[in-house]
Amino acid sequence: MTKEFFIFGAGYSGRAIAREVLGEAAFVGGTTRNPENAETLQRSGITPFVFDGGSGLSPEISDALSRTTHLIVSIAPDAQGDPLLAVGRDVVGSAMPALKWIGYLSTVGVYGDHGGAWVDETSACDPVSERSKQRLATENDWLRLGSDRGLPVAILRLSGIYGPGRNALANLAEGKARRIVKPGQVFNRIHVDDIAGATAHLARRREGGLFNVTDDAPSPPQDVVAYAARIMGIEPPPEVAFEAAGLSPMGRSFYGECKRAANAKLKATGYRMRHPDYRAALDAMWAEDRWRAENS
Repeated sequence: MTKEFFIFGAGYSGRAIAREVLGEAAFVGGTTRNPENAETLQRSGITPFVFDGGSGLSPEISDALSRTTHLIVSIAPDAQGDPLLAVGRDVVGSAMPALKWIGYLSTVGVYGDHGGAWVDETSACDPVSERSKQRLATENDWLRLGSDRGLPVAILRLSGIYGPGRNALANLAEGKARRIVKPGQVFNRIHVDDIAGATAHLARRREGGLFNVTDDAPSPPQDVVAYAARIMGIEPPPEVAFEAAGLSPMGRSFYGECKRAANAKLKATGYRMRHPDYRAALDAMWAEDRWRAENS
């Protein structure tokens, strides 16, 4: 079967997914809100299209979708829901005859706060932030559309994304790293390589359902910064109490949820993590000199 991928929201994760599937896809298209980003997409092997979520689907996008076999959605919902479904539900629902699989990139934030307990795909979802509530509603919208069309829809619940240019090594080099300490707080993380690898893996198998795409080692954020400093051979920044950190409301909201996300379901499909924890990932990025930004 000839594979044609289309990625709505070809940002940091979307570009990594495109690079992952280029060797097996006859075509990879992707959208950006800003036409000035077209060159960046092209460097990743993506045929660029402009989609701002408000002006509908262009004839060029609709034409590409008519041949798309694998649809990946990496656009954050707004107050009205998913921008793609708002303007293109009929296209996704009926004008994509070749479509075999849909992947939607969501967040483990849909689980809300579980007091540091482990959560898996069967755990209750009680999102705290408005953005996570919107994500959960959008997950359900995509699952319903897949059910209506008889298509597998994989919901990839991502934890904190990092990779080249977005990691503790880069933050230290730029003087932006902080060791904020809130007792008992842990976060899961996911390297962008594993977002790309897991998405491609699920697409090849046409897996549907909910999947936590996350690492094996939920850890306190200050430990990650300290480990990165050790790799670089420098002193880590001093610890700062959460209450004194002066975080923005959004920054504080991340610390308002604490859970440990399990990835056993993803692994049961045969996927093996490339970066099972932050130590392995930071070691590899430093050794391979892949910790700087993509365009460095």
